[in-house]
Amino acid sequence: MEVTNISASQFAKMFLAGSKYLEANKDLINELNVFPVPDGDTGTNMTMTIMSAAKEVAALEDPDMVTLCKAMSSGSLRGARGNSGVILSQLFRGFTKVAKTHEELNVEVIAEACQKSVETAYKAVMKPKEGTILTVAKAVSDKAVEMADKTDDCIEFYEAVLKAGEEALARTPELLPVLKQAGVVDSGGQGLIEVLRGGYDFICGKEIDLSVEGVAKAEAKPEVAMPKYLYRMSFVINSTSPIDAKDVMDYKVYLEALGEEISVEQKKQSISVIIMTNEPGRVISKATKLGTMSQVSMINIVDDEPKNGDKIIEMPKAKEKKEPEKDFGFVTVASGNGLVQIFKDLGADVVIEGGQTMNPSTDDILSAVERVNAKTVFVLPNNKNIILAANQAEKLCEDKKVVVIPSKTLPQGITALINFVPDQSEKANTENMTSEISHVKSGEVTYAVRDTMIDDKEIKEGDYMGIGDAGILSVEKDLTEVMLKMLDEMVDEESALISLYFGADVKKKDANKMKKSVEEHFPALEVEHSRFTIT
Repeated sequence: MEVTNISASQFAKMFLAGSKYLEANKDLINELNVFPVPDGDTGTNMTMTIMSAAKEVAALEDPDMVTLCKAMSSGSLRGARGNSGVILSQLFRGFTKVAKTHEELNVEVIAEACQKSVETAYKAVMKPKEGTILTVAKAVSDKAVEMADKTDDCIEFYEAVLKAGEEALARTPELLPVLKQAGVVDSGGQGLIEVLRGGYDFICGKEIDLSVEGVAKAEAKPEVAMPKYLYRMSFVINSTSPIDAKDVMDYKVYLEALGEEISVEQKKQSISVIIMTNEPGRVISKATKLGTMSQVSMINIVDDEPKNGDKIIEMPKAKEKKEPEKDFGFVTVASGNGLVQIFKDLGADVVIEGGQTMNPSTDDILSAVERVNAKTVFVLPNNKNIILAANQAEKLCEDKKVVVIPSKTLPQGITALINFVPDQSEKANTENMTSEISHVKSGEVTYAVRDTMIDDKEIKEGDYMGIGDAGILSVEKDLTEVMLKMLDEMVDEESALISLYFGADVKKKDANKMKKSVEEHFPALEVEHSRFTIT
C-alpha cells in the first residue's frame, strides 16, 4: 500500500490514534520518571494535555486542515500540564503552523512542519536540555527532512521517521547520566514515540478505537443553549449568637468557587445568601456549619414553565457590585487547606489547588487570572513543573498583564508574597520578589515507590528521601534522620531560620517532637513551627 497524500480527515484520525496510544501507556511512562516519588508526573501530564486537544478534534464534523489544526493547537496549549505537557503542546503548535496552510499533507509538507515543530518547542524552553523529548523530536525532524528527498510514500517516510525517533529515545541515557544511572529512557521522549506510533499504525491500516471520552455525539435536533448555572438559590442562615465576620468572608470566598451572581449580606445573627450555582448540595452543606437555614428557595432555571402542582417562587437577582480594579493581584498554586489559607492571609486573590501530584493546566491558570480584579496579576507557580504552563498562560492572556514570578517551591512563593510592596511599580516588585526567592532553600521529605539509583544513592522502595532544590540530599529508613541529614546539606553560615511544614497525616505530638529534634540539632538557628496543612 502506498500513500502520497494525507487528507484532513485522515490526519485527524492519526492524531486521535496517537492520543489513544499515549493514554493507554501513561502508567508505563510514569514509571520511567527518574525520581521514585508518589505522583503521576510525565505520563499523566502528557496524556491530559493531548486529550484536551483530542476532545476538540473528535468534536469536529468533516474538518478541513485549518479547523483541525486550530483544534489541535488551541486544545493542547490550553490543556497543557507540566513541563512535558507544555513542550508537547508547543510541538503541536509548531507543526500546525505549517500544516494549516495546506489542504493535504505530503512528505515535503510534513518535513517542513516537523522542522517548525522542533523550532517552536526549543524556543519555549529557557534552557533546552538534550537527552529529553526535545532530542527525540529533533531526531524525528532531521530524518523527516532526509526522507522527503528519498520518497513520496508517506508510509515509507513515516516508518523511517518513527525508527529514527525510537533510536534517539534509546540514546537518551547516554546524554543524561541521571537516566543511565536510573536505568530508564526519557519519559517525555517515550510519550512522544507513543503518539507517533499511534499515527503510524493507523495510516498503515490497523483498526484502532478512536472514541474519546467526554465528547458529545451530534444529534439531529437543534442545539439548545444551556445556561452556565442551572440553579438560583436563596436562603437565610440563622445563629443563636453573633456571627464572626471572618466566617462570613470565608463562606463568601467559598461560594465564589461554586457560582456567580453572589450576594452575602450579614446582620448581627443572620446571613442572607443568593447564588447561581450548579452545586446546591455543597452550598447548603457549608451553610449548615454556620447555623440553621430558613426561607430556602431553589429554582431550576431551565424549567421555565411550572408543572402541575409546582409553585415557583420568584427570587431577586443578586446585586452586581462592580469594585474598582486594583493595580496588582496574585494567583498562586498550593495544595491543602493550611497552605491555601497561608497564601490567602498573605494577600493571594486566587489559590489554585494543585502542586506536585496534580499540575494545573495552562487553562486553569488563565481562568484563575480572569477571576482577579486587577490590571496586573502576578502568578506564583510554586513548582518547577508548573512554570512553563504559567509562562504559556502569560502569553495567551489578552485582557490584562500577567507576570510570572518563577517560584519553584511553596516557601519561595511565601517569600515572594511577603516581599511584595504595594506602593512600588510592577518592575520593581518583579525584580525584588525574583531576587528574594533566590535566597530561599527548600527541601521536602517523601518516600520511594520503587527501587532505583540516583546520584550514586541506592534507594529502596519505602525508604524516606530528603529532596532539595538540586536533587536528592538524603536517603534513610528513619523519618527524623532523613530530615536532619537533608537539613545538614542545606544549612550554611548564612542560614538564620528554618520553617517546618507538616502534612495532615502527621500527628501533632510527632510534629512537636520533630521540631524539637531540629532545634537541638541546630541550636544557633531559629526554628519556626508551621500550621498544619492537608497535602
